[in-house]
Amino acid sequence: MIERHQLVPFLPPNAKILMLGSFPPPKQRWCIDFFYPNYINDMWRIMGLIFFNDKNRFCILDEKKFDREAIIKFCNDYGIAIFDTASAVIRHKSNASDKFLEIVEPTNIYALLEQIPNCHAIVTTGEKASATLVETFNCDIPKVGSYIEIHNPQELRFYRMPSSSRAYPMKLEDKAKAYKKMFDEIVF
Repeated sequence: MIERHQLVPFLPPNAKILMLGSFPPPKQRWCIDFFYPNYINDMWRIMGLIFFNDKNRFCILDEKKFDREAIIKFCNDYGIAIFDTASAVIRHKSNASDKFLEIVEPTNIYALLEQIPNCHAIVTTGEKASATLVETFNCDIPKVGSYIEIHNPQELRFYRMPSSSRAYPMKLEDKAKAYKKMFDEIVF
């Protein structure tokens, strides 16, 4: 069964960076209607550590969910656009693992970039997202934590970052260091 993406791209007009995951987990794993919605995913803890020195900055601890409004304000304030590299998938197991996703409709990344003309960096947050973007731009894949330059259609940096999934074998603090380095290079 084909599963279509349930969220619309989040594209603030001032976006300098486009963060791309692969595809959201099954809806029953969501704690908010926004990107990186699984409470055990570390993306919003990484952002809290980097920008506020507080891994729980975006957490509502007693409800075990993220603060959607605070996240949206943060992304708007810092010019962070977010979507995924797949718009439709077949999920071969009912879990959040990328290895069981078959992408049947890649996202039109060019159409997203047209809507955020000040964007100068694309960031993939996992292996499947990185591989899909490589197919889109017909480019090499950067090493985890680094970037390559791409010139299609505009000059961009393509960063491949550690996955924010808890299944990725890296401590939260080390993931945050890698993401902070990237944000420092992009000049936020």
